[in-house]
Amino acid sequence: MKGKRVKIILVDDHRIVLDGLVSLLESDPDFVILAALGTGEEVLEFFKKDQPDILLTDYSLPGISGLDLTRIIKRDYPKTKVVALSMHDEAHMVKNILKEGVDGYLLKNIQQFELKNALKQVMLGMPYVSPEITKLLMHDLNHPAEENSLLTDRERDILRLISKEFSNKQIAEKLFISERTVETHRKNIFRKTNTTSLVGLIKYAFANNLV
Repeated sequence: MKGKRVKIILVDDHRIVLDGLVSLLESDPDFVILAALGTGEEVLEFFKKDQPDILLTDYSLPGISGLDLTRIIKRDYPKTKVVALSMHDEAHMVKNILKEGVDGYLLKNIQQFELKNALKQVMLGMPYVSPEITKLLMHDLNHPAEENSLLTDRERDILRLISKEFSNKQIAEKLFISERTVETHRKNIFRKTNTTSLVGLIKYAFANNLV
């Protein structure tokens, strides 16, 4: 890194994740944390006075999503590199943010040394994607028929529970995922099926043998 400390802004709505990232990166002399924030709105406000070398952002955020935040930063602050840190390992979600020019996509199960290595690699101008994501994208490339199916297996699972009138909380508990993740999947299901109401969604599901 030739003595230059990499300036980073962290954004995640889970304080425990932020605290862990701050603790990890502050202990490394190659990095300096400019801010650890909880929303995309706070990030945009901070950028008005100072810009980091890297924005490390969660994919799922309240308000402005990680996807929209990436789009805005890449448009308005092109010198800043954006790295997504996410629990999502589904091809269509990964591709959506990669299309916005993100410089890295890391899963939250990443090892500490791999995270640091990824950030340093990104600073050298080399995009970094977690090995699991590379494997997933390669699988989709080699199985285009699967890629073109309307809903993922997880989205089908959620759609079946929606059709049984389960709430987001009940779905989250049954599938062992967060309510935020359920809400993200729910939005994607409505978008993919081009429906705007629960009744319309259920009608579509039955008409297309999705449940």
